[in-house]
Amino acid sequence: MSSLMQDTAARAERYMEEIGHRRVFPDEVAIEGLAAFNETPPDGPTDPAEVVELLDRAGSPATVASAGGRYFGFVIGGALPVTVAATWLAAAWDQCAGLGPLSPVAQRLEDVARGWLLELLGLPRDAAVGYTTGATTANFTCLAAARHAVLERQGWNVEDQGLFGAPEIRVVVGEEVHASVRKALGMVGLGRERVERVPVDDQGRMRADALPALDERTIVCIQAGNVNTGAFDPAEEICAAAREAGAWVHVDGAFGLWAMASPEKRSLARGVADADSWAADAHKWLNVPYDSGLAICRHPTAIRAAMTIVAPYLLPTAVPEPNHYVPEMSRRARGVEIWAALKALGRGGVAELVERNCRQAERFASGLREAGYDVLNDVVLNQALVSFGLPDTTSRVIARMQADGTMWAGGTAWQGHTALRISVSSWATTDDDIERSLSALLRAAEAEGAAKV
Repeated sequence: MSSLMQDTAARAERYMEEIGHRRVFPDEVAIEGLAAFNETPPDGPTDPAEVVELLDRAGSPATVASAGGRYFGFVIGGALPVTVAATWLAAAWDQCAGLGPLSPVAQRLEDVARGWLLELLGLPRDAAVGYTTGATTANFTCLAAARHAVLERQGWNVEDQGLFGAPEIRVVVGEEVHASVRKALGMVGLGRERVERVPVDDQGRMRADALPALDERTIVCIQAGNVNTGAFDPAEEICAAAREAGAWVHVDGAFGLWAMASPEKRSLARGVADADSWAADAHKWLNVPYDSGLAICRHPTAIRAAMTIVAPYLLPTAVPEPNHYVPEMSRRARGVEIWAALKALGRGGVAELVERNCRQAERFASGLREAGYDVLNDVVLNQALVSFGLPDTTSRVIARMQADGTMWAGGTAWQGHTALRISVSSWATTDDDIERSLSALLRAAEAEGAAKV
């Protein structure tokens, strides 16, 4: 056991040390090396050391270096070293975090982290927090709570009676609602397309002046951080209208919610704290390992009603068990890493991480503008969109940049444009990483004859 753990730790440490110096996306040789896993099921046991050796030898080279400093795709955060270490220890503990009797330490750390998170983000101190796999499940959890509250007002118990014959629920979203919210709406039975869409402005923000009349049967889904531009819906105006009408406001804040931890960026989220529920990813800007999301609800009774499980062997407790706030009964103790990140960084460290990444995104944008290329959005957070002319040209620039291996970012379609989307979300990204990546991107653009404005 000792030898196996020491060998594995050494391999993991080496991987983390080398990740900043390798290609961001694996080359063809590394991908072809995955053929080493194409075996028939073994007839007998294999030495655990051999298992780990094969994983490292064939698997490590074929990973995407998203934990490094030059990965700018899909709003991916790296994993802080302290959270990797916490994950190792938590994996050794092998705790099921669904019930307090199964893990007093997991329950305590998640409760402490809950208080820290709510204070850090400026959210109601008595809000409930569920630790989910990610923002998609967090959106699902919060929308289930919203569904419960809206129908309860109309005398309908949706958990017991279901949706057949239930009173109507209205759902209002912006035209650029994120796909994870649409997926969650489908899973919770409210429909991906059975929504009222509100027009957005040139940054993807919901237009408050186009908001339909709201009522107590309505759930309004707003964004804290548009996935393309980083822009925030006007939460202050929308929440005020919803509060007057008795509607529920849910915030999809997968990465943007963390702006509330930053004195420099908090003004972008003005009014967000007035909502009823919030979804976020800890594996994005808090930089903890996958998978880690947060479902936060102002109304603990609503989220508990939606998520509570009852069985003869689950005896009532004075404090509701963790599994009353999330879909899963059994789950890993993902709150351990969140606690470790907050303990190691502190309030100032989280703010510095957010603000540094935002400055780095601005540097990307300014370098591209100075070179003559068209930056499509106001870079207010950590997202930058750039066009290199015609859609085909932009696609070729993206492909050349990705093949080069210095950096990785992906393409997107946004408001009639084909664009490169750059997301800066990692603790590991240095200013040198930005300059090195910017140079590689400009070389790709020049090689493909990209158009300048």
